[in-house]
Amino acid sequence: MRIDIVTLFPEIFPGPLGESIIGRAAARKLVRINAVDLRNYTDDARGTVDDKPYGGGPGMLMKVEPLVKAVEDLRKPGSMVILTSPRGERFSQKAARELAKKEHLIMIAGHYEGVDERAIELAVDREYSLGDFVLTSGNLAAMVMADAVVRLLPGVLGSDESSVDESHSSGLLEYPQYTRPPEFRGRMVPEVLLSGDHGRVDAWRQAQSERLTRERRPDLWEHYLKTMEAGSK
Repeated sequence: MRIDIVTLFPEIFPGPLGESIIGRAAARKLVRINAVDLRNYTDDARGTVDDKPYGGGPGMLMKVEPLVKAVEDLRKPGSMVILTSPRGERFSQKAARELAKKEHLIMIAGHYEGVDERAIELAVDREYSLGDFVLTSGNLAAMVMADAVVRLLPGVLGSDESSVDESHSSGLLEYPQYTRPPEFRGRMVPEVLLSGDHGRVDAWRQAQSERLTRERRPDLWEHYLKTMEAGSK
């Protein structure tokens, strides 16, 4: 996979994407992540990428011309263009899995007060938001989305099953996990996990995932119940 991140701050990349699992994936050529300087697609000596919004209002908007030029230069058949945006649909594990099937992603890191709508109409396939809050720029959002996508690529994790048992993969939060020692300051590892009975272990993990989801994310729990109900019909 190739991921091009169009940004006003290419110097902050690869940042976290150059370390740990994602960094090793890049070293093994399972993914190629490029920071693309948007100012390279401007026509004036100052590299102007923003201007005041028509109709007035605070702040500046990212200009349409450089954004469209950047996408047209980078796009190839099968590319998907993503804009990080507070008004985008909520990014999710399901979205990450869909994007992981693509060979080429172009991520535009939004900035300022937003983007000229014509750039979105002409060049963007999907807008994504990390949640109901606003960041200083979309660079962190692009990093987070890239991380979530790359770790789902075949061969990136030590075991491809690792991504299946995680929170949100099944619609539930992940169950509690433990490792050695079996006792620490009076707190014991649950006996079922030491039993060697895989059937009991699986049942315990399912029950714990359901409990945590019900307690901490009632929105996910409600959606899970509806999904299960629909699947039983």
